[in-house]
Amino acid sequence: MTLFDQYLGKIAAASTSEAVEALRQELFGRKAGVMTMMMKELGAVSAEQRKTKGQELNVLKVKLESMLDARLREIAAAQMSDIASRDALDLTLDLPMADSGHKHPIHEYIRKAEEVFGRMGFDTALGPEIETEHYNFNQLNIPETHPARDLQDTFWISSRGRTVLRTHTSPMQIRYMETHTPPFRMICAGKVYRKDSDATHSPMFHQIEGLMIGPTVSLANMKAVMETAIKELVDPNVEFRWRTGYFPFVEPGLEMDLRWRGDESKSREGRWLEVVGCGMVHPNVLKNVGIDSEKYQGFAFGFGVERMLMIRHQIPDLRSFYQGDLRFLRQF
Repeated sequence: MTLFDQYLGKIAAASTSEAVEALRQELFGRKAGVMTMMMKELGAVSAEQRKTKGQELNVLKVKLESMLDARLREIAAAQMSDIASRDALDLTLDLPMADSGHKHPIHEYIRKAEEVFGRMGFDTALGPEIETEHYNFNQLNIPETHPARDLQDTFWISSRGRTVLRTHTSPMQIRYMETHTPPFRMICAGKVYRKDSDATHSPMFHQIEGLMIGPTVSLANMKAVMETAIKELVDPNVEFRWRTGYFPFVEPGLEMDLRWRGDESKSREGRWLEVVGCGMVHPNVLKNVGIDSEKYQGFAFGFGVERMLMIRHQIPDLRSFYQGDLRFLRQF
């Protein structure tokens, strides 16, 4: 029996890819393969015999390699056919719902707020989270000795001079007014930082700041804008309560509270939760950015995104937004 006939039967009998590869090693292994040894023996024959014998061995090598590759393809095809019969797709089965992600409720709310205010003609602006004392305080009518600085429990960044993690988004009012000519409307959303932590406060939270400047802008305009937006962003039937409030960069200043729904005893702050600080832009602020307060006036407001969501979804603890509990986040 020739070598070809011998391995023809062995290759045909190989039932796994591992068995085929073992035969390949047996034939063509670098040290002791049958074909390898036969090729090495060519050095001991005459030149004329070496040429003829070498051609015969090359033809045999190509045939055997082709047979090995063909057998591997046959085994693979048989395995696929077997899988198709053993693991057929049952089209009548109800497949489980695939997990799909979604935006965090805070970021989804900000996107919605930008869309709502955008329909009312408000531009969207962005500003840095690390602010200078100049923009975060001085230009907003809060000089170095002003007691309002203490109320914000500021995170100062000692390695970068007089800079802070911004305590409100109001610095963007200044930056925007410095580069735009009235009349204009803008909102700015982003993270702010204060040293507070309880059920309705967090050291880091999100604010949406708004500003509208024009020759005839009034508190009535502010009230109309705020109530229209909040009814869409929170609840069409939400109840408002307006109170006077103090903020150095507005005069007069107001605060807006929203009423909790449901059982009063389950609310951490009773029936009302403060959500908005607002008022008419202080003339000193307009003067600081070179806007004539005799010709222009306007209002500014800022509200906490998390608090709006607390009212909208009746969430008693603001910290739930930051705990990463999927049972909580999957509700939105």
